[in-house]
Amino acid sequence: MSAHFHDSAHDLEQAARHCAALEQAVRTLRGDQLPLLTGWGQALAGLLPAGGRLLAAGNGGSAAQAQHLTAELVGRYRGERPAFSAISLHAETSSLTAIGNDYGFQEVFARQVSAHGRPGDVLVLMSTSGRSPNLLRAADIARARGLGVWAMTGPAPNPLAGRADETLAVAGETAATVQEVHLTALHLLCEAFDAALARRDAEHRGAAGGEHRSTGDGEHRAAADGVSSVRPADGASRARPAGEVA
Repeated sequence: MSAHFHDSAHDLEQAARHCAALEQAVRTLRGDQLPLLTGWGQALAGLLPAGGRLLAAGNGGSAAQAQHLTAELVGRYRGERPAFSAISLHAETSSLTAIGNDYGFQEVFARQVSAHGRPGDVLVLMSTSGRSPNLLRAADIARARGLGVWAMTGPAPNPLAGRADETLAVAGETAATVQEVHLTALHLLCEAFDAALARRDAEHRGAAGGEHRSTGDGEHRAAADGVSSVRPADGASRARPAGEVA
């Protein structure tokens, strides 16, 4: 048993190299790409509560990442908040297989973008290579229909980055490293989204509270003077004695 573990020194070195590559990619993400992710979170905080929708797609492991993102939005990331509309296009297997059978695999996401996407919505496409034909086709259809297209890819330049409005390109040496950084990135996106929502809610509460206090103070002063303020139909302001019926 001991000899077997000694023989695995090469495996340990390989694991250490994997971790080192991931650490380097995360350092790059932290140093250069956080403003992009926080900007996406803020944009979604304006879009989704207003009735907008996020669509997401990927292939293989990237499909799992895309579904992870939509689950965080429909469910929750950390704190309690409303559910928001987010759809993983690969997850509806009957539509996926029907479209693939009738139109070809290249159309499996594009056809669904045509069905579910509306002008102003966002399509998030995840790909380690940035070269998947079905994602490129989906990006083209999304832009033609007025959706914003955000991509998470491996190293740029790549075709998907060229078709997207904005791209988080991870300079990872392997697909595994790229996917691991994509997972970190989508969590950062969710954190930024939740933080932006919390700020908006606090601002709305503050504005509503200020309006309530202003109205209440005015009514208190008017009552003390024996009059209540009204605005007649002609728009001219005048004072009525308190209790007088208009």
